[in-house]
Amino acid sequence: MIEWLFVPAAYFIGSISSAIIICKLMGLPDPREQGSGNPGATNVMRIGGKKAAAMTLLGDLLKGLLPVYLAKELGVSVELIAITGVAAFLGHLYPVFFKFAGGKGVATSIGVLLGFSWVLGAAFVGTWLLIYKVGKISSLSALFASILSPIYAWYIVGDLYLTGAAVFMMLLLLWRHRSNIQRLIKGEE
Repeated sequence: MIEWLFVPAAYFIGSISSAIIICKLMGLPDPREQGSGNPGATNVMRIGGKKAAAMTLLGDLLKGLLPVYLAKELGVSVELIAITGVAAFLGHLYPVFFKFAGGKGVATSIGVLLGFSWVLGAAFVGTWLLIYKVGKISSLSALFASILSPIYAWYIVGDLYLTGAAVFMMLLLLWRHRSNIQRLIKGEE
């Protein structure tokens, strides 16, 4: 029963905002009050440059990866691994430490998917990079990769729980990107 502690632990780890911490450490403005107002790597890049964005991206990715990786290493059930990944992802989107106002979840979802399978995470990143190379729009790249991630999960991992977690994260990523989707439709993104 102690293995169920992975779920709240993953949520609390996910609730740590890499963007806010990196910006504070680098003397940058709070990302929630600058640019798009989103505490994520893309907005940190706007206000602080590539180094701050890369550090934010790595931090957000690791908070998705580490809880899942640790759960796998300790041999918990696949069901619990999937729930642990979703908990870390939800922590990023709705962080308890920041009044439940978090980022959009792309980097953290990549970390979770990498924890499920490095091939699955690489498929997401490869799709993101390909779409970005063609369209040069970060949100469009994230949306395409997110939509394809459940299909990748099913074919790469072939597990119902892990695929279900990928579906859940994809749906929340679409929801969190709804303003981006509206701007893409209008040609304003």
